Amino acid sequence: MSTGWVKAVLLVLLTAHVACSAVVEEESRYVDSYPAAASKKGLQVEMIDDALALGVKHAALNVDLSQLVDPESAGSDLDQPSWNYRGQEYRFRRRQIESLDARIKTLSDNGVVVHLILLVYQSGNEATDRLMLHPGYDQTAPNRLGAFNTVTEEGRAWLTAATEFLAERWSRPDRKFGRVAGYIVGNEVNSHWWWSNMGRVTLLEFADAYLEAVRLVHQAVRRQSSWARVYISLEHHWNMRYPAGDEFQSFPGREFVDTFARRAREDRRGDFDWQLAFHPYPENLFEPRFWNDATAEPTEDTPRITFKNLEVLTTYLGKRELLYEGKPRRIILSEQGFHTPEGPEGEAIQAAAYCYAYRKVEALEGIDAFILHRHVDHPHEGGLRLGLRRYDPGASEPRPKKKIYDCFRAADTSEWRSAFEFALPLVDIDDWDEL
Repeated sequence: MSTGWVKAVLLVLLTAHVACSAVVEEESRYVDSYPAAASKKGLQVEMIDDALALGVKHAALNVDLSQLVDPESAGSDLDQPSWNYRGQEYRFRRRQIESLDARIKTLSDNGVVVHLILLVYQSGNEATDRLMLHPGYDQTAPNRLGAFNTVTEEGRAWLTAATEFLAERWSRPDRKFGRVAGYIVGNEVNSHWWWSNMGRVTLLEFADAYLEAVRLVHQAVRRQSSWARVYISLEHHWNMRYPAGDEFQSFPGREFVDTFARRAREDRRGDFDWQLAFHPYPENLFEPRFWNDATAEPTEDTPRITFKNLEVLTTYLGKRELLYEGKPRRIILSEQGFHTPEGPEGEAIQAAAYCYAYRKVEALEGIDAFILHRHVDHPHEGGLRLGLRRYDPGASEPRPKKKIYDCFRAADTSEWRSAFEFALPLVDIDDWDEL
């Protein structure tokens, strides 16, 4: 065998490998850099003026695509915003779009990096649900949250058109409607039965369906924006599944992310730059003292990843097979919070947990944002009281501040040491520099 022939074969194989290993990106309509935030401090915002007074640098907003799309007005209601995709007009509900515009523009005009959580709820409208919900959606789904319909041609078209429409609107250079920097596809999908339902399926079946949705969203976003990031969403179960579910309802996060990454690489379209939105809640959502979490171990075999062992996640994403173009995926912590226990020390314990978590996240490379949940306690969140403010509609101040409020406000300012000092004995640390 001649040396020249061997070199030719190797060149062909190398060329084929490169062609299959990464997507050849289309040119984006708008080209810019990813925004540099002043800090990692973020919030799932409910009251915008209050969030700005708190100095938030990141915000996460839920977007229910089922409430945005308007398939029944096609060709009739010309007042509705529309998007042309492959020669067909797709219409959207003006009131919902303009409500999002107002929130996004106010936040982004004030330097806040805005992330959208794309969801599809069961709407009760037969035409909408047929288009947006995965055909395998189980009508008994606990939270009415479904997986995206990437199965039918119409479903794929509506998801693509909706994402292109939103990405163009919130990537414009004139920032007329505001600016969005990230799109999170679904919610806590490794426990899909509760948060991204497509019926009882295997891990591989769900991973393939979710991969198709993430890829469609990524392609739609990238056609409009060169910089906006697209994230997959996982909750804190890492080498165990959510105990309330069986193997067809929930999956360990580690196995899921490995499978998702492998299937993306194996796809003929190649790998692409997906990122990770993670939720490192304490192991017991009603116990904010995460530093005592028994199932948060310091190795990649840990049952859960919480704030106690968060460095396991950043280390794991540095594995060669999870890199993209030689770099680790970026991480945002897009939903997590700390319950306020009963008793006179309850607010102090909640606030101390936030102080400890913030200092730890601040020191971790690879994590871009720590977006706290919630802004205000919710009366229908199973008894959890996660807010910076209490919900007390009968009081003279219906949303009074808790101790965590001032800790949050000071977290990324020069006042942080004095604001956080009370927490040191509560978290059993002598000095924050230990972190």
